[in-house]
Amino acid sequence: MVAELTHFIGGKHVKGTSGRFTDAFWPMTGEVASKVPLASAAEVRAAVENAMAAQPAWAATNPQRRARVLMKFLELVHKEYDSLAELLAKEHGKTVADAKGDIQRGLEVVEYCIGAPQMLKGEFSDGAGPGIDIYSMRQPLGVVAGITPFNFPAMIPLWKAGPALACGNAFILKPSERDAGVPLRLAELFLEAGLPPGVFNVVQGDKEAVDAILDDPDVKAVGFVGSTPIAEYVYARGCAAGKRVQCFGGAKNHMIIMPDADMDQAVDALMGAGYGSAGERCMAISVAVPVGHETAERLVSKLIPRVEGLKVGTSLDPTADFGPVVTKAHLDKVKSYVDVGVQEGAALKVDGRGFKMQGYENGFYMGGCLFDHVTEDMRIYKEEIFGPVLSVVRAPNYEKALKLANDHEYGNGVAIFTRDGDAARDFASKVQVGMVGINVPIPVPLAYYTFGGWKRSGFGDLNQHGPDAFRFYTKTKTVTSRWPSGIKDGAEFIMPTMR
Repeated sequence: MVAELTHFIGGKHVKGTSGRFTDAFWPMTGEVASKVPLASAAEVRAAVENAMAAQPAWAATNPQRRARVLMKFLELVHKEYDSLAELLAKEHGKTVADAKGDIQRGLEVVEYCIGAPQMLKGEFSDGAGPGIDIYSMRQPLGVVAGITPFNFPAMIPLWKAGPALACGNAFILKPSERDAGVPLRLAELFLEAGLPPGVFNVVQGDKEAVDAILDDPDVKAVGFVGSTPIAEYVYARGCAAGKRVQCFGGAKNHMIIMPDADMDQAVDALMGAGYGSAGERCMAISVAVPVGHETAERLVSKLIPRVEGLKVGTSLDPTADFGPVVTKAHLDKVKSYVDVGVQEGAALKVDGRGFKMQGYENGFYMGGCLFDHVTEDMRIYKEEIFGPVLSVVRAPNYEKALKLANDHEYGNGVAIFTRDGDAARDFASKVQVGMVGINVPIPVPLAYYTFGGWKRSGFGDLNQHGPDAFRFYTKTKTVTSRWPSGIKDGAEFIMPTMR
C-alpha cells in the first residue's frame, strides 16, 4: 500500500488539502513509495501563521535553554540513528553507510549550534563618551524558511534549521518532494525534544509552495540549496520581496593531479569523490585534471580498471560502492549527458549506461562512466551532470590547470594533489573557488567553519553553518545609553560627537 505523506504544521501532521500530489519512488525497485502532497499558497500561509504565533515565546527563551532543546534532539536522533539512516537510504538511493554520513554531518552543525549563548553575545563599551555606554545585541529575524534538495535530506535541512532555531527564529522547511520522509521524522524529533509546536514546520510542495514562501511578507529570510538556475530564481525573487536570501547552486569541481602526486592516493580519492553517492553531491569531483602527458597516462591507466570494478548495489547492500540514482527521470538525464559526450568526441573509456541490477531491473541503476580527452568546449565539461560520470581534462602544465578551475563558471569546491608545499600554497591562494582541498578530495569544512561556493555556485553575502549562519539568522541592534545625571540642560543642534 502506498503511503500518503503529510505536512507538519503547528506540531501536528496535517493532510494536504490542495488536491495535488506527486509520486515519490523507491530508487532500488522503481516502485511508488508514497504520495507527497503539494502545498497551495494557503497551506504555506497556515504554516507561516503558526510559526508567527510560536516565535515570540521561543525568541524570549534564553539561548542556553534553546541549546538544551538542541542537545535533547541530538540524543533522540542518536537513539534511532540506524533506522533513520535506513529510511534515508531507501528514499534517496544512497547506501546506508553514506546515509549515516548524511545524518552525521547535519548533527555536527546542530552540535556547533549548542554554542549559541557564546555566538549570540553582543559587544559592550563602557564610557564610550561622557557618561555614555554603547552596546550591541543580536536578535532573531522572526520566521525564516529553508528550501532544500533531494541529495542530502537530513544534512542540509539541519544546516538550515539548527542555526535558525538556536538564534530564536521559527523555521519553515520546504524539503525535496523526492525524499520527504526523513524531514518529517526530524520534525517529530524536534517536537519530542521540547521544541514548542509551530517553531519547526514542514511544508511539502513544488514551485507553488516555493513562490508562496518567497512572496510571503512575514517570511524574513530564505536559505536555498539546489541547481544554479533555481538558485538564481529564488535569490532574485526573494531579494525583490525584501528578504534576506542565501542560495547555493550547482558545481563542477576540479581535482588537479600534479606530476609529483602519490598516484595511488589520487586515484583512491577520485573514486570516492567522483562515484560516491552515485555522484549526486554538490561537492563531488566530476573533473580530473592531470598535469602533463605522463601524469595523464598513468592516471587514466589506473582509473579504468577501478571504474570497471565499481560495485553498484542496492541501498541496503553493505558491500556496494554506490546505489541507484534518485529517479527514472534523473537516470535518463545522466545517460543523455554520456550520449552527448560521445557525440562531442570525448573518449568514453568506461561505459556504465547498460548496467542492470539483477532482480531489480526496474530500479534506477547506472554503472560508473569515465571520459578521457574532454575539452573545455564540451557540454559534459561545462554543465553539471550530477551522476557517476568522471571527465579527464588534460592540462599541459600547472598554469593551465589553475586556469581551468578559475575560468569555469562554477566555483564550489576544488582540490589539488601534490607533494610540493609551494605549489599547494600557490594554488590555495590563487584559485577562484570557495572551498579548497590540499590532498583532500571533498573539502567540506567542519561545522565551525562556513560552507559556500563562489561565482555561479553561490548567491548572497553569507555562507552556510559556522559563524556566518549566526550572522544570517540574526540582526544586530546597537544601543547608545546615557542616564539623566550626565545630561546637560538645553538642546544641541550640531552633530553629536564623543569629544
